[in-house]
Amino acid sequence: MTGDGVPITLGLQTDKPRGAYARLATLAEERGFSGVTVFSDLMYQSAIVPLMEMAWATRRIRLGCACWNPFTLHPYEIANQAALLDDHSGGRAYVGLARGSWLGSVGLEPQRPLAQLRDAIGVIDALLAGDGRGYEGEHFRVDAGARLVGATRPLPMLVGSWGPRGAAIAGRFADEIKIGGSANPAMIGVTRERVRAGADAAGRPVSDVGIVLGAVTVVDRDRRLARRAARREVAMYLDVVAELDVTVELPEGLLDGLRDRLRDGHDDPGALIPDDVLDLFAFAGDPEDVAAQAQRLIDAGVDRIEFGTPHGLDEGEGIDLLGRAVLPRLRGAAYPQS
Repeated sequence: MTGDGVPITLGLQTDKPRGAYARLATLAEERGFSGVTVFSDLMYQSAIVPLMEMAWATRRIRLGCACWNPFTLHPYEIANQAALLDDHSGGRAYVGLARGSWLGSVGLEPQRPLAQLRDAIGVIDALLAGDGRGYEGEHFRVDAGARLVGATRPLPMLVGSWGPRGAAIAGRFADEIKIGGSANPAMIGVTRERVRAGADAAGRPVSDVGIVLGAVTVVDRDRRLARRAARREVAMYLDVVAELDVTVELPEGLLDGLRDRLRDGHDDPGALIPDDVLDLFAFAGDPEDVAAQAQRLIDAGVDRIEFGTPHGLDEGEGIDLLGRAVLPRLRGAAYPQS
């Protein structure tokens, strides 16, 4: 069982060989984490196989994808895969949805992505309910009477979004909103107010929508090596999310320099990232550093923290160190009780 408090989960990239997901998920369960997410970044392996491998190997932890998008995977297929995961995990699945990034590189340019995201939520909820209710949207629809075999209940829904319109959708329809690529406490209050607009329109308390922050995480006893590795890992994500954080003023020329290095294949593009910027977009350092960063989020009112890949210089060792040396340092975190 998990005690009261802020759940701490892990996020894994889908770039691992068969068997690695089961091993890492089992380790996460043993070390007291509340769940494991897999990403669905463009050009990486599909999420459902890693999720199923983890479902079969674990008994307690929550599992889901953060996030699927309805432009590379139709909402029907998302619902189908989510129902399969829920069945094989014994009811531990959730659905994560986002508009997605880098879609233009495969010729996808949604014209009204948030409207399509809202319709995707409607179709997925209708299919998972299993009652044939149907959904008629402008972009996605499912006929009344159509039933997905094996689906019996709507699943908890997470929306990944940095912006106010996405947050409003989460406020109306979701159980959680994830700010992916952020370790910045200031974004919690900003996001809660953005969620409020949708929650008020739906007549529900804003507290019904949990705020999740997750980012690249690298922990090691050698903080210098950990922070160097985190800079390298976070560079590609910073290019996408840094300009979305309305609370941060980045050093002039930082993003242009990062983009130049990423485009040219520089072996260490993240070396340009200053310490104070790194601490807003990654969890990095020794266990005391990472615990202090996470504690600032808990104190600011976050509802869940997700430590993202690669976790350490070696992923298994990083997860082990997070469980043994970071989780016990956190005041107010959910932690298995004996």
